[in-house]
Amino acid sequence: MKKVLLVAVVSLGLLAGSVSSVNATSDWGDAIAIPALIGLNTGSGAQGNSVSCASAGNCAVTGYYQSSAGDQGFVVNQTNGTWGDAIAIPALSVLNTGDDAEGTSVSCASAGNCAVTGYYDNGEGDYQGFVVNQTDGTWGSAIPIPALSVLNTGDDAQGTSVSCASAGNCAVTGYYDNGEGDYQGFVVNQTGGTWGSAIAIPALIGLNTGDDAEGTSVSCASAGNCAVTGHYDNGVGEQGFVVNQTGVTWGNAIPIPALISLNTGGFAEGTSVSCASAGNCAVTGYYSAFGDGDEGFVVNQTDGTWGDAIPIPALISLNTGGDAEGTSVSCASAGNCAVTGSYRDGAGYQGFVVNQTDGTWGNAIPIPALSSINTAGSAAGNSVSCASAGNCAVTGFYTDSPGKQGFVVNQTNGTWGDAIAIPALIGLNTGDGAEGNSVSCASVGNCAVTGYYNDSSRLQGFVVNFTSVVPPTDPAVVLKFTG
Repeated sequence: MKKVLLVAVVSLGLLAGSVSSVNATSDWGDAIAIPALIGLNTGSGAQGNSVSCASAGNCAVTGYYQSSAGDQGFVVNQTNGTWGDAIAIPALSVLNTGDDAEGTSVSCASAGNCAVTGYYDNGEGDYQGFVVNQTDGTWGSAIPIPALSVLNTGDDAQGTSVSCASAGNCAVTGYYDNGEGDYQGFVVNQTGGTWGSAIAIPALIGLNTGDDAEGTSVSCASAGNCAVTGHYDNGVGEQGFVVNQTGVTWGNAIPIPALISLNTGGFAEGTSVSCASAGNCAVTGYYSAFGDGDEGFVVNQTDGTWGDAIPIPALISLNTGGDAEGTSVSCASAGNCAVTGSYRDGAGYQGFVVNQTDGTWGNAIPIPALSSINTAGSAAGNSVSCASAGNCAVTGFYTDSPGKQGFVVNQTNGTWGDAIAIPALIGLNTGDGAEGNSVSCASVGNCAVTGYYNDSSRLQGFVVNFTSVVPPTDPAVVLKFTG
């Protein structure tokens, strides 16, 4: 009898149109403090830096907290929809004798199989990079990135980004100091569960005559097929580069095609890369146009060939204040991507989104409704994740009269909804300093966001989930669905 009643209620809801859609703001749950992180965070602050979801309700977050000794790295998992307790990254404190460590990036290939990278201080003011893996739900011990210390004779290195194509098959990029105050970029791969040795990004040192290079972002479409973007200094200014790994072999770094011609002001960088399949990637970032300020760009790789960088369409017309940037890109399939970032107009800094559909970039638009909550004039889209073409989510921040707040916005079937304040985060954020740092969508209607808030005494980390279950509309399927 209970099942019959359930069918009737569901059917009536469908007829009345009362079933929530994937775009409904109610599908975002309430932000919560990362469980147990407040207990670890006895110092002045903590935050979630990066989130990755392998499947609906199975995610991981990394970041940092401050103990009485100093900054430490943490990880926390969501399993079957429930967030567990944050824990100190195992064995990182043994490496981190200088008490300044952080998990900067996490990537999960499947539920319970993730990797984290970041940095630590070895006690002599020397910063080194680390990696740590979770295997079948258990976090192993953090280890120094193999061979990175050999490159890092200047004692300033960091793993900035990690991407895992499958369990035990990952790549990390970042930077190191070669001992002469010259910063260079590196890559390192994990293959079959074993981390290889870090290497200087091939040919990047030759480009980097101004001695300031970094790998900022990595994306792996399949094991051994990855791409990295970042920046280097050619002696005239900062420029952007890309480099691909194909069939486990890293090729030579190249300047992002046509970006130097846009970058007349000499300040450019590839900030984010996303690969939908091997040889099909997209990069976003920024460049400086002499006399006009900073602008955002996009560039695509198609079937293994990088095209020319172009200004993000229509962003220049929005960016009347001359300070724009593409901060994050996500590609759900080849030629179907989304970018978010920021620009400046007469009212201040605003957030934008732009989509590529079937290989063609549309026009950048202001994030819908963000300006209405961004009353103090400082907002940005920090991170975007697309579960399928036209189904994406963005997080970031805006400012109002009390202070800084976090927002989320969803795109559903190609249409962007309205930005909303992250539910319940304002209640946690009594110190008026919150931000959504990272978003990951495992499937359409199943996403997670992490970031930070200020509870009036210190910064704390939060997580929030978007969970939308839309029942089928065919009555016969409904009967089957409900038993």
